[in-house]
Amino acid sequence: MRVRLQAIVLTLVAALVFGLGIPLALSVAASVQLDLFLDRLTDTSRFASLAQRPLVENRPDLIVDELRRYTEVYGVPVAIADQDGEPVTRGPGEAIGMDLKDPVIASHLQEALAGRRSEPGPLLMPWNTEPLVLAEPILIDGEVRGAVITVSSTGKARADLLWWWLLIAAGAVLAFGFALLVAVPVVRWILRPVRRLDDATGALVTAVVSGREVKRVEESGGPPELRQLERSFDRMAASVDEALSAQRAFVADASHQLRNPLTALKIRLGNLDGHVDDDLAAADLEAAVVDARRLNQILDELLSLARAEASGGELVPVDLDEVVGARVADWTVVGAARDISLVATGLGGGLRVLTPARGLEVVLDALLDNALKFTEPGTEVRVAVSVVEGKVEIAVRDHGPGLRDDELDRAADRFWRSTAHQNVPGSGLGLAIVTEIMVRSDGSLRLSSPEGGGLEVTVTLPVAASGVNP
Repeated sequence: MRVRLQAIVLTLVAALVFGLGIPLALSVAASVQLDLFLDRLTDTSRFASLAQRPLVENRPDLIVDELRRYTEVYGVPVAIADQDGEPVTRGPGEAIGMDLKDPVIASHLQEALAGRRSEPGPLLMPWNTEPLVLAEPILIDGEVRGAVITVSSTGKARADLLWWWLLIAAGAVLAFGFALLVAVPVVRWILRPVRRLDDATGALVTAVVSGREVKRVEESGGPPELRQLERSFDRMAASVDEALSAQRAFVADASHQLRNPLTALKIRLGNLDGHVDDDLAAADLEAAVVDARRLNQILDELLSLARAEASGGELVPVDLDEVVGARVADWTVVGAARDISLVATGLGGGLRVLTPARGLEVVLDALLDNALKFTEPGTEVRVAVSVVEGKVEIAVRDHGPGLRDDELDRAADRFWRSTAHQNVPGSGLGLAIVTEIMVRSDGSLRLSSPEGGGLEVTVTLPVAASGVNP
Protein backbone atom coordinates (compact mmCIF):
# COMPACT_ATOMS: atom_id res chain seq x y z
CA MET A 1 0.00 0.00 0.00
CA ARG A 2 2.86 2.36 0.79
CA VAL A 3 4.33 1.85 -2.69
CA ARG A 4 0.98 2.49 -4.35
CA LEU A 5 0.32 5.61 -2.28
CA GLN A 6 3.80 6.97 -2.96
CA ALA A 7 3.33 6.24 -6.67
CA ILE A 8 0.05 8.17 -6.66
CA VAL A 9 1.59 11.13 -4.83
CA LEU A 10 4.65 11.22 -7.08
CA THR A 11 2.46 10.90 -10.18
CA LEU A 12 0.41 13.89 -9.06
CA VAL A 13 3.57 15.85 -8.30
CA ALA A 14 5.03 14.94 -11.69
CA ALA A 15 1.79 15.98 -13.40
CA LEU A 16 1.88 19.28 -11.50
CA VAL A 17 5.53 19.88 -12.38
CA PHE A 18 4.97 19.11 -16.05
CA GLY A 19 1.66 20.97 -16.06
CA LEU A 20 3.40 24.11 -14.84
CA GLY A 21 6.81 23.60 -16.42
CA ILE A 22 5.72 23.06 -20.02
CA PRO A 23 3.47 26.16 -20.20
CA LEU A 24 6.23 28.16 -18.49
CA ALA A 25 8.79 26.95 -21.05
CA LEU A 26 6.46 27.83 -23.92
CA SER A 27 5.77 31.22 -22.36
CA VAL A 28 9.50 31.92 -22.11
CA ALA A 29 9.93 30.90 -25.75
CA ALA A 30 7.13 33.25 -26.78
CA SER A 31 8.68 36.06 -24.68
CA VAL A 32 12.15 35.58 -26.21
CA GLN A 33 10.67 35.47 -29.70
CA LEU A 34 8.59 38.58 -29.06
CA ASP A 35 11.61 40.51 -27.76
CA LEU A 36 13.60 39.59 -30.87
CA PHE A 37 10.67 40.37 -33.16
CA LEU A 38 9.95 43.80 -31.62
CA ASP A 39 13.63 44.74 -31.65
CA ARG A 40 14.03 43.87 -35.35
CA LEU A 41 10.63 45.30 -36.24
CA THR A 42 11.60 48.64 -34.71
CA ASP A 43 14.79 48.77 -36.78
CA THR A 44 13.02 47.65 -39.94
CA SER A 45 10.30 50.27 -39.48
CA ARG A 46 12.95 52.95 -38.93
CA PHE A 47 14.69 52.00 -42.16
CA ALA A 48 11.32 52.08 -43.93
CA SER A 49 10.89 55.66 -42.72
CA LEU A 50 14.47 56.64 -43.70
CA ALA A 51 14.07 55.12 -47.17
CA GLN A 52 11.21 57.46 -48.19
CA ARG A 53 13.40 60.34 -49.39
CA PRO A 54 15.95 58.17 -51.28
CA LEU A 55 13.07 56.52 -53.14
CA VAL A 56 11.33 59.82 -53.96
CA GLU A 57 14.55 61.49 -55.14
CA ASN A 58 15.89 58.27 -56.65
CA ARG A 59 19.08 58.66 -54.65
CA PRO A 60 19.77 55.35 -52.88
CA ASP A 61 23.25 56.53 -51.91
CA LEU A 62 21.66 58.67 -49.21
CA ILE A 63 20.94 55.56 -47.10
CA VAL A 64 23.70 53.15 -48.14
CA ASP A 65 26.10 54.27 -45.41
CA GLU A 66 23.37 53.87 -42.75
CA LEU A 67 22.60 50.35 -43.94
CA ARG A 68 26.28 49.44 -44.03
CA ARG A 69 26.96 50.61 -40.49
CA TYR A 70 23.89 48.76 -39.17
CA THR A 71 24.95 45.53 -40.82
CA GLU A 72 28.50 45.84 -39.57
CA VAL A 73 27.37 46.49 -35.98
CA TYR A 74 24.49 44.05 -35.68
CA GLY A 75 25.27 41.51 -38.39
CA VAL A 76 21.76 41.92 -39.87
CA PRO A 77 21.59 42.26 -43.66
CA VAL A 78 19.16 44.98 -44.88
CA ALA A 79 17.81 45.44 -48.40
CA ILE A 80 15.45 47.97 -50.01
CA ALA A 81 13.20 47.03 -52.91
CA ASP A 82 10.98 49.23 -55.09
CA GLN A 83 7.30 48.64 -55.64
CA ASP A 84 8.13 46.14 -58.39
CA GLY A 85 10.19 44.05 -55.98
CA GLU A 86 13.49 44.95 -57.61
CA PRO A 87 16.43 45.82 -55.37
CA VAL A 88 17.17 49.48 -55.12
CA THR A 89 20.14 49.23 -52.83
CA ARG A 90 21.31 46.91 -50.17
CA GLY A 91 23.92 46.94 -47.52
CA PRO A 92 26.81 44.49 -47.11
CA GLY A 93 24.16 41.83 -46.77
CA GLU A 94 24.68 41.08 -50.42
CA ALA A 95 28.06 39.66 -49.50
CA ILE A 96 26.47 37.01 -47.29
CA GLY A 97 24.00 35.95 -49.91
CA MET A 98 20.76 37.86 -49.26
CA ASP A 99 18.75 36.91 -52.30
CA LEU A 100 15.44 38.65 -52.86
CA LYS A 101 14.43 35.75 -55.09
CA ASP A 102 14.63 33.32 -52.18
CA PRO A 103 11.10 31.87 -51.67
CA VAL A 104 10.92 32.85 -47.98
CA ILE A 105 12.28 36.37 -48.54
CA ALA A 106 10.18 36.83 -51.69
CA SER A 107 7.03 35.78 -49.78
CA HIS A 108 7.61 38.36 -47.05
CA LEU A 109 8.50 40.98 -49.65
CA GLN A 110 5.25 40.45 -51.55
CA GLU A 111 3.23 40.77 -48.33
CA ALA A 112 5.00 44.04 -47.50
CA LEU A 113 4.40 45.40 -51.03
CA ALA A 114 0.75 44.48 -50.52
CA GLY A 115 0.69 46.79 -47.49
CA ARG A 116 0.70 44.09 -44.80
CA ARG A 117 2.87 44.39 -41.75
CA SER A 118 5.19 41.65 -40.47
CA GLU A 119 4.00 39.14 -37.86
CA PRO A 120 6.01 37.06 -35.32
CA GLY A 121 5.40 33.77 -37.14
CA PRO A 122 5.73 30.25 -35.63
CA LEU A 123 6.90 29.91 -32.04
CA LEU A 124 10.68 30.01 -31.72
CA MET A 125 12.26 26.72 -30.64
CA PRO A 126 15.92 25.98 -29.80
CA TRP A 127 16.16 23.55 -32.72
CA ASN A 128 14.63 25.94 -35.28
CA THR A 129 17.55 27.41 -37.27
CA GLU A 130 15.48 29.43 -39.74
CA PRO A 131 16.40 33.18 -39.70
CA LEU A 132 13.89 35.85 -38.80
CA VAL A 133 12.80 37.62 -42.01
CA LEU A 134 10.92 40.92 -41.66
CA ALA A 135 9.60 43.09 -44.45
CA GLU A 136 8.00 46.49 -43.85
CA PRO A 137 6.28 48.58 -46.56
CA ILE A 138 7.65 52.03 -47.42
CA LEU A 139 4.65 54.37 -47.49
CA ILE A 140 4.76 57.72 -49.26
CA ASP A 141 1.54 59.76 -49.16
CA GLY A 142 -0.32 56.59 -48.19
CA GLU A 143 1.01 54.68 -51.20
CA VAL A 144 3.34 51.69 -51.00
CA ARG A 145 6.45 52.70 -52.94
CA GLY A 146 8.71 49.87 -51.81
CA ALA A 147 9.75 47.68 -48.87
CA VAL A 148 12.63 47.17 -46.44
CA ILE A 149 13.76 43.58 -45.76
CA THR A 150 15.92 42.44 -42.83
CA VAL A 151 17.20 38.91 -42.28
CA SER A 152 18.19 38.28 -38.65
CA SER A 153 19.90 35.23 -37.20
CA THR A 154 18.06 33.63 -34.26
CA GLY A 155 21.15 31.96 -32.84
CA LYS A 156 21.56 34.22 -29.80
CA ALA A 157 17.84 34.14 -29.03
CA ARG A 158 17.80 30.35 -29.33
CA ALA A 159 20.83 30.08 -27.03
CA ASP A 160 19.12 32.29 -24.45
CA LEU A 161 15.95 30.23 -24.79
CA LEU A 162 17.90 27.03 -24.32
CA TRP A 163 19.46 28.35 -21.11
CA TRP A 164 16.04 29.39 -19.85
CA TRP A 165 14.70 25.91 -20.59
CA LEU A 166 17.63 24.28 -18.81
CA LEU A 167 16.96 26.50 -15.80
CA ILE A 168 13.27 25.52 -15.84
CA ALA A 169 14.19 21.84 -16.16
CA ALA A 170 16.60 22.12 -13.23
CA GLY A 171 13.89 23.83 -11.19
CA ALA A 172 11.44 21.06 -12.11
CA VAL A 173 13.94 18.40 -11.03
CA LEU A 174 14.59 20.21 -7.76
CA ALA A 175 10.85 20.61 -7.17
CA PHE A 176 10.26 16.93 -7.90
CA GLY A 177 13.12 15.93 -5.60
CA PHE A 178 11.81 18.18 -2.84
CA ALA A 179 8.33 16.73 -3.31
CA LEU A 180 9.83 13.24 -3.10
CA LEU A 181 11.61 14.10 0.14
CA VAL A 182 8.38 15.49 1.55
CA ALA A 183 6.09 12.76 0.17
CA VAL A 184 8.00 9.80 1.66
CA PRO A 185 7.74 10.89 5.33
CA VAL A 186 4.17 12.12 4.79
CA VAL A 187 3.14 8.75 3.35
CA ARG A 188 4.89 6.98 6.24
CA TRP A 189 3.09 9.26 8.68
CA ILE A 190 -0.24 8.44 7.06
CA LEU A 191 0.41 4.70 6.92
CA ARG A 192 2.02 4.29 10.34
CA PRO A 193 -1.35 3.69 12.07
CA VAL A 194 -2.36 1.32 9.26
CA ARG A 195 0.83 -0.71 9.73
CA ARG A 196 0.33 -0.80 13.48
CA LEU A 197 -3.28 -1.89 13.00
CA ASP A 198 -2.13 -4.66 10.67
CA ASP A 199 0.44 -5.85 13.22
CA ALA A 200 -2.12 -5.59 16.00
CA THR A 201 -4.63 -7.62 13.99
CA GLY A 202 -2.09 -10.40 13.52
CA ALA A 203 -1.18 -10.22 17.21
CA LEU A 204 -4.88 -10.36 18.10
CA VAL A 205 -5.34 -13.54 16.07
CA THR A 206 -2.25 -15.05 17.69
CA ALA A 207 -3.45 -14.04 21.13
CA VAL A 208 -6.88 -15.55 20.52
CA VAL A 209 -5.33 -18.81 19.34
CA SER A 210 -2.57 -18.98 21.93
CA GLY A 211 -4.48 -17.60 24.89
CA ARG A 212 -1.99 -14.82 25.48
CA GLU A 213 -2.86 -11.28 26.49
CA VAL A 214 -4.22 -9.13 23.69
CA LYS A 215 -1.89 -6.20 23.04
CA ARG A 216 -3.26 -2.71 22.45
CA VAL A 217 -2.35 -0.61 19.42
CA GLU A 218 -2.04 2.69 21.30
CA GLU A 219 -1.96 5.95 19.37
CA SER A 220 1.25 6.57 17.46
CA GLY A 221 0.52 9.66 15.38
CA GLY A 222 -1.04 9.89 11.97
CA PRO A 223 -4.27 11.36 10.59
CA PRO A 224 -7.06 11.94 13.15
CA GLU A 225 -9.36 9.44 11.40
CA LEU A 226 -6.80 6.66 11.70
CA ARG A 227 -6.08 7.55 15.33
CA GLN A 228 -9.80 7.20 16.02
CA LEU A 229 -9.69 3.82 14.28
CA GLU A 230 -6.81 2.80 16.57
CA ARG A 231 -8.87 3.73 19.62
CA SER A 232 -11.83 1.74 18.28
CA PHE A 233 -9.56 -1.25 17.67
CA ASP A 234 -8.22 -1.05 21.22
CA ARG A 235 -11.76 -1.08 22.59
CA MET A 236 -12.63 -4.07 20.42
CA ALA A 237 -9.45 -5.91 21.44
CA ALA A 238 -10.23 -5.26 25.09
CA SER A 239 -13.74 -6.65 24.63
CA VAL A 240 -12.38 -9.75 22.89
CA ASP A 241 -9.80 -10.25 25.61
CA GLU A 242 -12.42 -9.95 28.33
CA ALA A 243 -14.78 -12.36 26.54
CA LEU A 244 -12.04 -14.96 26.03
CA SER A 245 -10.86 -14.63 29.61
CA ALA A 246 -14.40 -15.02 30.88
CA GLN A 247 -14.91 -18.09 28.69
CA ARG A 248 -11.73 -19.76 29.87
CA ALA A 249 -12.47 -18.86 33.48
CA PHE A 250 -15.95 -20.31 33.17
CA VAL A 251 -14.68 -23.62 31.78
CA ALA A 252 -11.99 -23.86 34.42
CA ASP A 253 -14.26 -22.82 37.29
CA ALA A 254 -17.10 -25.08 36.19
CA SER A 255 -14.76 -28.05 35.82
CA HIS A 256 -13.18 -27.35 39.19
CA GLN A 257 -16.43 -26.71 41.06
CA LEU A 258 -18.10 -29.83 39.69
CA ARG A 259 -15.31 -32.05 40.90
CA ASN A 260 -16.26 -31.76 44.57
CA PRO A 261 -19.91 -32.83 44.24
CA LEU A 262 -18.86 -35.48 41.73
CA THR A 263 -16.29 -36.86 44.17
CA ALA A 264 -18.96 -36.91 46.88
CA LEU A 265 -21.29 -38.73 44.50
CA LYS A 266 -18.61 -41.34 43.76
CA ILE A 267 -18.06 -41.87 47.48
CA ARG A 268 -21.79 -42.27 48.12
CA LEU A 269 -22.08 -44.74 45.24
CA GLY A 270 -19.09 -46.64 46.59
CA ASN A 271 -20.65 -46.79 50.03
CA LEU A 272 -23.71 -48.46 48.49
CA ASP A 273 -21.61 -51.30 47.16
CA GLY A 274 -22.66 -54.53 48.89
CA HIS A 275 -25.79 -52.98 50.36
CA VAL A 276 -27.96 -53.48 47.30
CA ASP A 277 -29.49 -56.94 47.17
CA ASP A 278 -31.69 -56.56 44.14
CA ASP A 279 -29.86 -57.66 40.98
CA LEU A 280 -31.46 -54.96 38.81
CA ALA A 281 -30.61 -52.25 41.33
CA ALA A 282 -27.04 -53.60 41.63
CA ALA A 283 -26.65 -53.34 37.82
CA ASP A 284 -27.93 -49.77 37.93
CA LEU A 285 -25.50 -48.98 40.73
CA GLU A 286 -22.60 -50.39 38.75
CA ALA A 287 -23.66 -48.35 35.69
CA ALA A 288 -23.93 -45.24 37.86
CA VAL A 289 -20.39 -45.80 39.15
CA VAL A 290 -19.07 -46.19 35.59
CA ASP A 291 -20.85 -43.00 34.49
CA ALA A 292 -19.49 -41.13 37.50
CA ARG A 293 -15.96 -42.23 36.65
CA ARG A 294 -16.46 -41.21 33.02
CA LEU A 295 -17.85 -37.84 34.09
CA ASN A 296 -14.90 -37.36 36.41
CA GLN A 297 -12.52 -38.12 33.52
CA ILE A 298 -14.32 -35.61 31.30
CA LEU A 299 -14.07 -32.94 33.99
CA ASP A 300 -10.36 -33.65 34.43
CA GLU A 301 -9.76 -33.32 30.71
CA LEU A 302 -11.88 -30.17 30.49
CA LEU A 303 -9.81 -28.70 33.27
CA SER A 304 -6.61 -29.73 31.45
CA LEU A 305 -7.94 -28.15 28.24
CA ALA A 306 -8.82 -24.92 30.06
CA ARG A 307 -5.34 -24.82 31.56
CA ALA A 308 -3.82 -25.45 28.14
CA GLU A 309 -5.84 -22.61 26.62
CA ALA A 310 -4.86 -20.29 29.44
CA SER A 311 -1.17 -21.18 29.29
CA GLY A 312 -0.18 -18.00 27.51
CA GLY A 313 3.02 -17.43 29.45
CA GLU A 314 6.58 -17.66 28.29
CA LEU A 315 7.87 -20.91 26.84
CA VAL A 316 10.41 -22.65 29.04
CA PRO A 317 13.24 -24.96 27.97
CA VAL A 318 12.60 -28.58 28.98
CA ASP A 319 15.05 -31.48 29.07
CA LEU A 320 13.61 -33.83 26.47
CA ASP A 321 15.43 -36.98 27.64
CA GLU A 322 14.36 -36.48 31.25
CA VAL A 323 10.66 -35.83 30.50
CA VAL A 324 10.24 -38.53 27.83
CA GLY A 325 12.12 -41.07 29.95
CA ALA A 326 10.02 -40.30 33.02
CA ARG A 327 6.69 -40.48 31.20
CA VAL A 328 7.60 -43.70 29.39
CA ALA A 329 8.71 -45.25 32.69
CA ASP A 330 5.42 -44.31 34.40
CA TRP A 331 3.25 -45.58 31.53
CA THR A 332 5.29 -48.77 31.25
CA VAL A 333 3.56 -49.97 34.43
CA VAL A 334 0.14 -49.40 32.82
CA GLY A 335 1.31 -51.10 29.64
CA ALA A 336 2.64 -54.12 31.52
CA ALA A 337 -0.77 -54.61 33.15
CA ARG A 338 -2.24 -54.83 29.64
CA ASP A 339 0.60 -56.94 28.20
CA ILE A 340 1.84 -54.00 26.09
CA SER A 341 5.49 -52.99 26.02
CA LEU A 342 6.71 -49.39 25.63
CA VAL A 343 9.90 -48.69 23.66
CA ALA A 344 11.64 -45.30 23.48
CA THR A 345 14.26 -44.54 20.81
CA GLY A 346 16.36 -41.49 19.91
CA LEU A 347 17.05 -40.40 23.50
CA GLY A 348 20.44 -39.36 24.84
CA GLY A 349 20.99 -36.41 22.54
CA GLY A 350 20.86 -33.77 25.27
CA LEU A 351 17.99 -32.00 23.53
CA ARG A 352 15.99 -29.21 25.13
CA VAL A 353 12.66 -28.07 23.69
CA LEU A 354 10.45 -25.04 24.30
CA THR A 355 6.97 -25.68 25.74
CA PRO A 356 4.67 -24.12 28.30
CA ALA A 357 5.31 -25.23 31.86
CA ARG A 358 4.49 -28.97 32.17
CA GLY A 359 3.18 -28.86 28.60
CA LEU A 360 5.35 -31.74 27.36
CA GLU A 361 4.21 -33.99 30.23
CA VAL A 362 0.55 -33.35 29.36
CA VAL A 363 1.22 -34.04 25.67
CA LEU A 364 2.98 -37.34 26.34
CA ASP A 365 0.33 -38.45 28.84
CA ALA A 366 -2.44 -37.81 26.31
CA LEU A 367 -0.62 -39.57 23.46
CA LEU A 368 0.46 -42.59 25.53
CA ASP A 369 -3.01 -42.91 27.07
CA ASN A 370 -4.58 -43.02 23.59
CA ALA A 371 -1.95 -45.46 22.30
CA LEU A 372 -2.40 -47.89 25.21
CA LYS A 373 -6.19 -47.77 24.98
CA PHE A 374 -6.24 -48.82 21.32
CA THR A 375 -3.22 -51.16 21.15
CA GLU A 376 -3.88 -54.89 21.23
CA PRO A 377 -2.24 -56.98 24.01
CA GLY A 378 1.02 -58.61 23.01
CA THR A 379 2.14 -55.64 20.88
CA GLU A 380 4.22 -52.56 21.60
CA VAL A 381 3.92 -48.77 21.64
CA ARG A 382 7.00 -47.02 20.25
CA VAL A 383 8.09 -43.50 21.15
CA ALA A 384 10.66 -42.17 18.64
CA VAL A 385 12.56 -38.90 19.11
CA SER A 386 14.37 -37.30 16.16
CA VAL A 387 15.57 -33.91 14.88
CA VAL A 388 14.23 -32.81 11.50
CA GLU A 389 15.18 -29.44 9.95
CA GLY A 390 16.20 -27.94 13.29
CA LYS A 391 13.05 -29.06 15.16
CA VAL A 392 12.36 -31.98 17.45
CA GLU A 393 9.80 -34.58 16.36
CA ILE A 394 8.27 -36.96 18.91
CA ALA A 395 6.33 -39.77 17.24
CA VAL A 396 4.08 -42.15 19.24
CA ARG A 397 3.20 -45.25 17.22
CA ASP A 398 0.64 -47.87 18.30
CA HIS A 399 -0.61 -51.12 16.69
CA GLY A 400 -4.32 -50.61 17.19
CA PRO A 401 -7.12 -50.37 14.59
CA GLY A 402 -5.99 -46.92 13.49
CA LEU A 403 -8.16 -44.41 11.62
CA ARG A 404 -9.42 -44.06 8.08
CA ASP A 405 -7.84 -41.40 5.89
CA ASP A 406 -10.97 -39.26 6.06
CA GLU A 407 -10.90 -39.42 9.88
CA LEU A 408 -7.30 -38.26 10.35
CA ASP A 409 -8.18 -34.58 9.87
CA ARG A 410 -11.03 -34.74 12.41
CA ALA A 411 -9.25 -36.70 15.11
CA ALA A 412 -8.06 -33.53 16.90
CA ASP A 413 -11.55 -31.99 17.10
CA ARG A 414 -13.03 -31.64 20.56
CA PHE A 415 -15.24 -34.53 21.71
CA TRP A 416 -14.85 -36.26 18.35
CA ARG A 417 -14.80 -40.06 18.45
CA SER A 418 -14.49 -42.49 15.56
CA THR A 419 -17.59 -44.60 15.02
CA ALA A 420 -15.39 -47.68 15.40
CA HIS A 421 -14.20 -46.59 18.87
CA GLN A 422 -17.42 -45.55 20.58
CA ASN A 423 -17.12 -48.31 23.18
CA VAL A 424 -13.56 -47.34 24.19
CA PRO A 425 -13.41 -45.22 27.37
CA GLY A 426 -12.52 -41.59 26.80
CA SER A 427 -13.98 -38.15 26.17
CA GLY A 428 -12.40 -37.25 22.83
CA LEU A 429 -10.45 -34.33 24.31
CA GLY A 430 -6.95 -35.82 24.42
CA LEU A 431 -5.75 -34.73 20.97
CA ALA A 432 -7.59 -31.41 21.34
CA ILE A 433 -5.49 -30.72 24.44
CA VAL A 434 -2.32 -31.70 22.56
CA THR A 435 -3.30 -29.36 19.70
CA GLU A 436 -3.74 -26.41 22.07
CA ILE A 437 -0.35 -26.99 23.66
CA MET A 438 1.29 -27.31 20.23
CA VAL A 439 -0.19 -24.00 19.13
CA ARG A 440 1.18 -22.28 22.21
CA SER A 441 4.56 -23.95 21.71
CA ASP A 442 4.82 -22.82 18.06
CA GLY A 443 4.77 -26.50 17.18
CA SER A 444 2.49 -28.78 15.18
CA LEU A 445 0.54 -32.04 15.35
CA ARG A 446 0.43 -34.62 12.57
CA LEU A 447 -1.49 -37.92 12.35
CA SER A 448 -0.67 -40.67 9.87
CA SER A 449 -1.42 -44.32 9.19
CA PRO A 450 1.93 -46.17 9.08
CA GLU A 451 2.56 -49.40 7.25
CA GLY A 452 1.56 -52.44 9.30
CA GLY A 453 -1.52 -50.77 10.75
CA GLY A 454 -2.12 -48.68 13.79
CA LEU A 455 -1.80 -44.92 14.21
CA GLU A 456 1.24 -42.66 14.47
CA VAL A 457 0.89 -39.27 16.11
CA THR A 458 3.84 -36.89 15.61
CA VAL A 459 4.34 -33.61 17.47
CA THR A 460 6.94 -31.07 16.39
CA LEU A 461 8.53 -28.69 18.92
CA PRO A 462 11.11 -25.90 18.58
CA VAL A 463 14.57 -26.58 19.96
CA ALA A 464 15.83 -24.28 22.69
CA ALA A 465 18.82 -22.06 21.86
CA SER A 466 21.12 -24.38 23.80
CA GLY A 467 19.20 -27.45 22.70
CA VAL A 468 22.17 -29.73 22.07
CA ASN A 469 24.90 -30.20 24.58
CA PRO A 470 28.41 -29.93 23.20
